[in-house]
Amino acid sequence: QVQLVESGGGLVQAGGSLRLSCAASGRTFRMGWFRQAPGKEREFVAAIWWSGGAIQYADSVKGRSTISKDNAKNTVYLQINTLKPEDTAVYYCTGDPRATGPWDYWGQGTQVTVSS
Repeated sequence: QVQLVESGGGLVQAGGSLRLSCAASGRTFRMGWFRQAPGKEREFVAAIWWSGGAIQYADSVKGRSTISKDNAKNTVYLQINTLKPEDTAVYYCTGDPRATGPWDYWGQGTQVTVSS
């Protein structure tokens, strides 16, 4: 079982930026981020594949977010710029040993609150 540890959440003013980090204890084929706002279902934010570096973004963050990886540190980052109050959510790091399909590994989540 791979452990995922997130960091970097907090309180940010609207229009600001935030970078989340997720360190994995073992190997994965892909890693990503989901988020869950109060009263809403968990939703996909972004994903990156270790081999080849393919990337996907949700439309809600596309153009103002960057997901990146550090192979040496086995860590994935999510930078979100121009934050909006609707970005407020618990952000979960996720990983999986396969290229597609359900995500197997989940972090504990980190709170991001964007004030207006």
